[in-house]
Amino acid sequence: MNHDDPRITGEHVRSIDTPTGTVTLVGVVHDHPASVFRVRTLISGRDPDVLALELPPLSLPLFERYAEDTRTPPVFGGEVSAAIQAAATDRLVGIDGPTPRFLRRLVATLYRDGDSLTTAAGVLTRLASVTKSTLRCRLACALAARTDVRLEVDSPATYSTDRTDSAARQAENEGHQIARARAVMDAFEPSRASCFSDEVRESHMAHRLGRLRHDGDVVAVVGRHHLDRVADLLRDRLGETASS
Repeated sequence: MNHDDPRITGEHVRSIDTPTGTVTLVGVVHDHPASVFRVRTLISGRDPDVLALELPPLSLPLFERYAEDTRTPPVFGGEVSAAIQAAATDRLVGIDGPTPRFLRRLVATLYRDGDSLTTAAGVLTRLASVTKSTLRCRLACALAARTDVRLEVDSPATYSTDRTDSAARQAENEGHQIARARAVMDAFEPSRASCFSDEVRESHMAHRLGRLRHDGDVVAVVGRHHLDRVADLLRDRLGETASS
């Protein structure tokens, strides 16, 4: 592994040591070539016992299908299928919602925090959209299992760089994407429903990773904007476990 490669710097990686193994969180920009390279390189180098992905469990089989591609990286599925293709382990886990446990957490948090009906309606609208996307993934996987058809459920994001460009150019462009997203967040304050949904998702993912750490070394691939929050929540969770 070339540790001088700007695509795999510590800026995008958080490692948390536990008594049963190391949890490594890898932050990604969806479909970006620098992120695809990062997950492939880190997963191959660390050879984790568990690969955790920011996906609903119901969506995971579709990306496993994408990862069966003979091309490297796979044509479909972006950094997720690239991560699966690079992993030697068969222990693949989707750590995002919706799941029954996630829904219980969502309802309990809404009730506990006493958010307004407007926030609740916004959260449920976002949940319905995610659930619809998850079901499309499941149907696409069922189709792929019965035919040779491979469907890209969501249109892949495109950038002014690709994997044939230099490492420096890819890393620079990815940095611009991250900075632009932060600038938009700063200029246009996200709705309470959007923030609430992210908070519940991040809490759920940290909880899942806290349980998965008992299975050995874990590499988790998450959106770059979730990286620090999930890492902090996981450290807090491990601290509480150690002191209890």
